[in-house]
Amino acid sequence: MAFHVVIPARYASTRLPGKPLLDIVGRTMIQRVVERACASRADQVLVATDDARIAAAVHDPRRPSAAIAVMTDPSLPSGTDRVAAVAAGRGWSDDTVVVNVQGDEPFLPPALIEQAAALLERDPAAGIATLAAPIASLEEFLDPNVVKVVTAHDATALYFSRAPIPWVRDGAPRGLGSQREFSGSLRHIGIYAYRVGALRRITAMPPSALETFEKLEQLRALENGVRIVVGRCVELPEPGVDTEADLQRARRKAAAIV
Repeated sequence: MAFHVVIPARYASTRLPGKPLLDIVGRTMIQRVVERACASRADQVLVATDDARIAAAVHDPRRPSAAIAVMTDPSLPSGTDRVAAVAAGRGWSDDTVVVNVQGDEPFLPPALIEQAAALLERDPAAGIATLAAPIASLEEFLDPNVVKVVTAHDATALYFSRAPIPWVRDGAPRGLGSQREFSGSLRHIGIYAYRVGALRRITAMPPSALETFEKLEQLRALENGVRIVVGRCVELPEPGVDTEADLQRARRKAAAIV
């Protein structure tokens, strides 16, 4: 199974300025993500960034002298667009598989990177693969910051939403606040494997209506007929780092591992 990993990373962050370069027990967050990706069977791990400070801070522990940062246009609107820019600049073929790994997940299990890539290998008709995990609580089910996914019998995505789906009508006889049923619901895990042809196609399209409503990029692909296959995580990932509280949690975890 051959695949590449691209990690989009930008310096600006509303809640945590300079987030990729924040220290987590002696190593920057972005370098910890690089090391997680390098522990997978990826042929190549690259960091797509628009900031020279980030470019200077990353290296492949397997090949310390190799340059792994790729400078991308600061005007690109999303991490997906940065991954597409790297694919175009490297001349990767339409059949090439590339995994987009978020730059704020310093404890991402390498097994999940490999799982996402393997889903595309097993499903030649799919253009995108992603992961999901069972929702563990009613609070999580009702939280609009938790993206939910519903799949068909063949594990392809039917819809992604910030709303609680699937909604059990008989579980909420008195409306939204009375819902008590969430069994079978799935939380979307934000790691994506793309065939480069599908990646080029969706990044060339304008934002779709559903994408604009829900603020979820993957809906652009669904609205335009791109098949997305969804796998159940073989290992539950740690939460990413979005807030100061998340950063302190990550530092405590890293300190406990050392």
